[in-house]
Amino acid sequence: MKVEQELAPAPISMEEAVGYPAVDCRHGAAVQDALVLKNERIFLLLNERGDVTPPGHCGLGFFHDDTRMLSQYELLLAGTPPTVLSSQVVRMYSSQVDLAVDDTAFGGNSWNVTNAVHVRRELLIDDRLTERITLTNFLERSVDFWAELRFANDFADIFEVRGWKRAERGTFYEPVVGERSVIFSYRGRDGELVSSGLAFDDEPDEIGPHMAKWRFRLDPHRSRRLEWHALVNPPLDAAQLGNGRAHRHRDIERRRVPLETAYDSWRAGCTHFSSNVAEFNSALDHAVTDVRSLYTEADGMPIISAGIPWYSAPFGRDSIIASLQTLPLNPQVAMDTLRYLARMQGKEVNPATEEQPGKIMHELRRGELARAGEIPHVPYYGTIDATPLWLILLHETWRWTGDEALVREMLPHAERALAWIDHYGDMDGDGFLEYAKVSPNGLVNQGWKDSWDGVPFPDGMLPDPPIALVEVQGYAFDAKRRMAALYHAFGDSARSTLLRRQAALLREKIIDHYWLEELSTFALALDGNKKPLPTVTSNAGHLLWCRVPDAVRASRMASRLLAPDMFSGWGLRTLSSSHPVYNPMSYHDGSVWPHDNGIVALGLSLSGQKPAMLPIFSALYDAANGLRYNRLPELYCGMVRAQGLRPVLYPVSCSPQAWASGAFFMLLQAATGILADAPARELHVREPLLPHFLGELAIHGLRVGGSRLSLQFTRRGNRTLANLLDVEGDPIHVLIDLA
Repeated sequence: MKVEQELAPAPISMEEAVGYPAVDCRHGAAVQDALVLKNERIFLLLNERGDVTPPGHCGLGFFHDDTRMLSQYELLLAGTPPTVLSSQVVRMYSSQVDLAVDDTAFGGNSWNVTNAVHVRRELLIDDRLTERITLTNFLERSVDFWAELRFANDFADIFEVRGWKRAERGTFYEPVVGERSVIFSYRGRDGELVSSGLAFDDEPDEIGPHMAKWRFRLDPHRSRRLEWHALVNPPLDAAQLGNGRAHRHRDIERRRVPLETAYDSWRAGCTHFSSNVAEFNSALDHAVTDVRSLYTEADGMPIISAGIPWYSAPFGRDSIIASLQTLPLNPQVAMDTLRYLARMQGKEVNPATEEQPGKIMHELRRGELARAGEIPHVPYYGTIDATPLWLILLHETWRWTGDEALVREMLPHAERALAWIDHYGDMDGDGFLEYAKVSPNGLVNQGWKDSWDGVPFPDGMLPDPPIALVEVQGYAFDAKRRMAALYHAFGDSARSTLLRRQAALLREKIIDHYWLEELSTFALALDGNKKPLPTVTSNAGHLLWCRVPDAVRASRMASRLLAPDMFSGWGLRTLSSSHPVYNPMSYHDGSVWPHDNGIVALGLSLSGQKPAMLPIFSALYDAANGLRYNRLPELYCGMVRAQGLRPVLYPVSCSPQAWASGAFFMLLQAATGILADAPARELHVREPLLPHFLGELAIHGLRVGGSRLSLQFTRRGNRTLANLLDVEGDPIHVLIDLA
């Protein structure tokens, strides 16, 4: 991210640098209706007009490596606010916004306005933002017209945009203005110099530190085009920008080609799902694209990031769960995740970052706050669940791919992860995994409900650490059970026997210490005094996915999870509405998270409670069907479903979010009963059961080891039939067990 040139501009205040008063973003801003574009390490959030406005908006902007590179980006046309005709994301890297300027700007009758000038904004992101605007005059006379772009950059760290309050900033420098360019620069408190800039293909008639303006005459039914670029870390010499362009006004097409090729290649390598319901097909198609768009490069390796805008970064837990969800879609996601997280696996004890030998990381950030040591995310290791989840992913990836070379490559890392579980993860030697915050700026809660109040007693009181979350014990059990199978397959029978024995003992301890007979579910956690938190939550449902409960308890849990206090109609709540601490608008204490619902639904399917997963599947489909692009967001509010056509949105929810995009693929696995066993060259289809809104489902190109399979599922009343259509590649046995 470094810029090597020496600075010629003079230092100035932040207000002088950006041209507007400092903005207080401590309370954030709604971003659920933003236009979102992303490619690799760059993403852009715009309002419906295609702008970043008001200046310094607490959520919108042009971002690279956790740093905002434009905090104002606003197009003005003939001195009048344009009317929005439509705005849409065409693909995750491109959008189109159509505007109209009515003829009142040219002396027309305000009582009989006619849209006079049509303006199309085309935006595309690759290693920069490229925008082309096309203005067309539909009046019968010529008009004198002008277009103005206003811009500024506050170089805010993404944590500041989210509301982090800093005591002081680094040094802002006077913008460098050229004939066709403007460059902003800033030296952070870490000493690193960063810059951003705008380069204009058409020389503006006026240009200044925060604006560029073009004046021209628009003849009847004629068009005029303008094109420019927003750049990340450009040269500080303004004369080098915006000159001698060989593809004037065609650069956007040239840049689109490799992006389209990359996405087409991605889709061709994925399993293709199609049904008899167009809206569901749309939801799946967008999810496939979203998964690809959330890929990023980190330390020279590919890894799926968590979500936009707040979590466009490698995440241990989120990347692992998204990988588990998408194994039926494309196992490459899981293979990349395993390798990246193995490379970043903890090597030493570091209280500042909560790193420990063998521990899988939580989150890596590249912004100024991380580089300056104001936050511990370099990377930060404060997660209790990523390590056992990584082991689960290793085994499940082997089940889908049969890739022995990958397993042998990962086994040394698996040994270190198992050692972390037994030693560092179990803080007091009682057999359970516990956490307690160590780093001053670390997380108080370190499971997936990692908000400060995400692990409460029913009355809202918070437990004393160390805290032993119920689902994490399930992950540890499942990890040891799976690793026992893996070691057995790779010839280490002694290690396999030990792990199998440890897993069995842990399962008994979970049931003994967490099961709440009177509530028909498991406690949320044990506090520092080993007191159970009798809070009814979705966390307990993850034990079904890990196969902890016996058949009787699984049946009781299914009924409990679908009771009205837990099932909102739009999905399972994170916490029972019968508890005083319940808040449907909270982040973790009553909201609905699609990935959480997907895990529980698959758990119900695996534990013999398959009909109980159908309401969850249908609820999430209905929720997506009422949202833009049929896309499930990170979360939404937990209010009871009434007459509305969509759930109540959570204002700062990420969308797209990797594990929300992957939720439907986990739900499809729950419904179809697909279980891969690539090492044995088998695919099991166990008691498929499609939800009521689906009559047919076809799966083409499902990758199991070296085989590609096509399957057809057809619902007939309460029964679902399955047929094998085709097999390509290696021979494989397909075992279909109908209910």
